[in-house]
Amino acid sequence: MKAEPNPRVLRPEGKSQFVILCDHASRHIPAELDDLGLPDSELTRHIAWDIGAAGVAEALSEIFDAPAVLSAVSRLVIDCNRHLDAADLIPERSDGTMIPGNLNIPASARTLRIERWFHPYHAAVESILAERAACGAASIALSIHSMTDNLAGSRRPWQIAFSSHEDRSLVQPIINILRQSSDIEVGDNQPYSMEPAIDYSIPFHALRRNLRYLQVEFRQDQVQDSWAQARWAKRFAKALAATHPLAASLES
Repeated sequence: MKAEPNPRVLRPEGKSQFVILCDHASRHIPAELDDLGLPDSELTRHIAWDIGAAGVAEALSEIFDAPAVLSAVSRLVIDCNRHLDAADLIPERSDGTMIPGNLNIPASARTLRIERWFHPYHAAVESILAERAACGAASIALSIHSMTDNLAGSRRPWQIAFSSHEDRSLVQPIINILRQSSDIEVGDNQPYSMEPAIDYSIPFHALRRNLRYLQVEFRQDQVQDSWAQARWAKRFAKALAATHPLAASLES
């Protein structure tokens, strides 16, 4: 599997207020890790990445002329949305699958993954936010994820879902807009809420700065190809623009 730039950064000088994060954009595993001992059938599953999330993030970056930072390594190598002391930062098991290459790894290997993949991703986000703040530009963190339609036998009926903590100023209006459509079901802190003790990216980059934020999940069967990703990005962007008048103008 070909390596990607670490991380991928799109439109770092974009004019939008939105700064897009995609923690689980890639399923890339460095060659020296030998696919973590897993067959390709496992590495194409949701356990390796957020299927479709990168395409949605890329489309939103273009629609809004927004900076975007996309992780360049599988969440099985290291999860960029977990705290450094989290047990699942480097998961030994995911959705019932044992990860042989993550079992009993030495501290030096753990540190190498953190230095090679975790820190560069978050440093790129920090750099963009710091540069914008220095210029007096307001920022809103927009974290893009995707979810499987069924986890451990539990069906997810929501085509799109939002995770929030205490600040509901952005999430509630957009949920209200989307729920006006009869053809979609919108999750509100379902299947995941924003948990600062578990989630890392939005708490670290947005909550500690008192920045406004949105964290959104698209159901993976809805965003499996580029056409569907563009369609959902456009639909989400229109709802977001309707609730946030300072959003960049949408393309026609």
